[in-house]
Amino acid sequence: MKLVSYCNRVIEYSFYVLFLLVPLFFAGAPSELFEFPKMWLTFVITILITSSWFAKMIFQRRIHIQRTPLDIPLLLFLIANIVSTIFSLDPHVSLWGFYSRFNGGLLSIISYIFLYYAFVSNLSIKHAFTILKVSLFAGLLVAVWGLPSHFGWDPTCYVFRGSFDTTCWTEAFRPTIRIFSTLGQPAWLAAYMSVLIPIAIAFAMKNSKLETRNSKQSQNTNNQNSKRFGNLNLENSNLFRISDFGFRIFLPISLLFYACLTYTDTRGGFIGFWIANLVFWAIIHLKKLFRNNFLKYFLTFNLLFLIFNFFSGIPISQLSGFTLPELSKNTQSIDATPTKPQPAAGALGGTDSGKIRLLVWKGAIDAWKEKPFFGTGVETFAYAYYKSRPIEHNLTSEWDYLYNKAHNEYLNYLTTTGIFGLGSYLAIVGVFLFQGLKYLNSKLETRNSKPDFAKASSGNAISKEVASPFRSFSVGGFRISDFGFRILIFGLIAGYISILVSNFFGFSVVIINLYFFLIPAFVFILGGMLSPEKILIFPNKKLGINLPAGKAGNQELRENKKITALQWLQIVILLLTSYFLLLSLYRYWVADIAYANGSNLNKGGAPQDAYPYLVQAVSLKNNEPIYKDELSLNMGTLAAALYLQKDASSAAELKNQAIALSDEVVRDHPNNIVFWKSRVRLFYTLAQGDPAHEKSYYAKALKSIEKSQELAPNDAKISYNLGVLMGQTGDFKKAIPVLENTVRIKPNYRDAYFALGLFYEEAGEREKAIQAYEYILKNIDPQDEQVKESLKSWGK
Repeated sequence: MKLVSYCNRVIEYSFYVLFLLVPLFFAGAPSELFEFPKMWLTFVITILITSSWFAKMIFQRRIHIQRTPLDIPLLLFLIANIVSTIFSLDPHVSLWGFYSRFNGGLLSIISYIFLYYAFVSNLSIKHAFTILKVSLFAGLLVAVWGLPSHFGWDPTCYVFRGSFDTTCWTEAFRPTIRIFSTLGQPAWLAAYMSVLIPIAIAFAMKNSKLETRNSKQSQNTNNQNSKRFGNLNLENSNLFRISDFGFRIFLPISLLFYACLTYTDTRGGFIGFWIANLVFWAIIHLKKLFRNNFLKYFLTFNLLFLIFNFFSGIPISQLSGFTLPELSKNTQSIDATPTKPQPAAGALGGTDSGKIRLLVWKGAIDAWKEKPFFGTGVETFAYAYYKSRPIEHNLTSEWDYLYNKAHNEYLNYLTTTGIFGLGSYLAIVGVFLFQGLKYLNSKLETRNSKPDFAKASSGNAISKEVASPFRSFSVGGFRISDFGFRILIFGLIAGYISILVSNFFGFSVVIINLYFFLIPAFVFILGGMLSPEKILIFPNKKLGINLPAGKAGNQELRENKKITALQWLQIVILLLTSYFLLLSLYRYWVADIAYANGSNLNKGGAPQDAYPYLVQAVSLKNNEPIYKDELSLNMGTLAAALYLQKDASSAAELKNQAIALSDEVVRDHPNNIVFWKSRVRLFYTLAQGDPAHEKSYYAKALKSIEKSQELAPNDAKISYNLGVLMGQTGDFKKAIPVLENTVRIKPNYRDAYFALGLFYEEAGEREKAIQAYEYILKNIDPQDEQVKESLKSWGK
């Protein structure tokens, strides 16, 4: 049936597009340049693939789903995420994901699971092999795009600004120090490269010459086959030679990927690759696939990697002293004339990221203890962490950052989805690795001994178990043997392990989650681990069809080509549903662009220009609270300006709309601390513009910030603002204890000490005020001119 063939084509090429474009796709118009476009592209392709798959099943008049070893873990994982979303601190965030990234929300998890089953139910070995080649090609484009930025030439800046340099990035994004290419963040690029390098190595080692020879010989008779295998010398066989093509093409690609990995200067991805790399070679060694030549191939790749690190540096500080750049620095420092001591690297770069990560992990575990079974809600870490954040975090350089991830995928799932979520996630990992090891033990043991031809069936060429290691296939224009498949499977398993390691130090993004969910599908298909008998087939009895499984059912489908009215009705419903979903994604995309424009104009001091954009965003996506929150602040700013211009009627109208929007947002999302902070800003802004009612505005701002402190008891900035607001309302007796608590949880908080000194002075406690100011000069900033002037005015 041609319609089924068209559906197959759409599914096949959509997967090609998925692995080609997702790592490459970025856009300057949305609020987030990299992850948001990648997630939206994944949503669109998932809808196309799923719609084509469902249409195919409608045309075939049966539901066809391939059973896999991961069925139960995936089902449990999905259930855990659904339950966690229902009882979430913020169900909207749990459904869509944390705004601007969206990856990790329930909808993205559903998409990945749909893609997994669409893959195993519709694609073959040929398709899997081609997708792997497409993945490496995409990685090559990403590497070529990102590598020049290390030397000061960034193609992204050329696209955005027309200048082939790195000036389009702020100090927070310096690709000359840590490249990120089209992935958007160095750690994400490192994780991506660490997945691809083992796969590229596997392609480099795959023999193409012998496979062609084997395919011709596979047509021989039983006796010829027996003679061929019986005389096969496994020690010196060409089967273990790297072909010229594979070596010349994929070895340089592997080195290019490794260069990008090194230049990301990311420990997690670097460690992830090397652990995966050691596992890859350990499997080959233990299975004795290369015997005499193992050391040759092992050294070829790994010595080149290490030589590159020697000349270019290494992301591990404990090992970087052995590299040429560091050795050159040490030599120069010895020969140079002594100069004034320079600050340590940590002083310039802030608190060590490892120390901060440990504090975040501690807070993640404390947050999990509050809701141990199903967690705080999918993707709600940003709000859960506020309540359990350790006091010590206030002493780091990132004390006022919003942490929306635990920077450990496992703790992130533990906090947000509880033990059920993390347990099912680990079950996915455990079952896949178990099946992979089982495959290695069962399929590769025949490689280490001569075939037993006495046990071969007289009616067949050779038993499947014996012949399997030497079969040859034509896949994607190449001849590839079972040995080639196995090497690719080794590379895929190693790439999967790199994800597990890098996720321990960070978190998944869109492309990494695609590989996390689909690498098992690759392995199951390439390894022949999916049984045709284990397929769920539900015939559509309403159409009077009760098809048998297998060839008989397929024959009956071919003979019954007429499409009924009910089938057309189902297709129409499917098309309308797909159209509605795609339209919703499009409206969300346009709304986000409008929001990005409005938000940037707000921050740039042009609220009047921002207003129409924010109104457009809210009208396009009325259930997105981020848009309403930003519009509320914008209206508040405009209302305050109109009050100062004596336009009371227009100001009152905007003020009422702003407060109404804020009321709606905090009512529907009471656990989202970001919205409570915005509400404080709203009322504080209105108080500045309308002095006649400032007391009522301050009272509402005070109530809002008290709610904020309830949600984040150890947040020093919230505590400071609470104390300042209390002081501005004249309640010094309440303000002073709050500020005293602020400096307790953050002893180096200069502004809090200064405000405390002012309020001590207002309360008539001059000695305490002097002590507070002297503390600033002794322990925080000896050159603080404002403090010195205040002390001078007091006769000190």
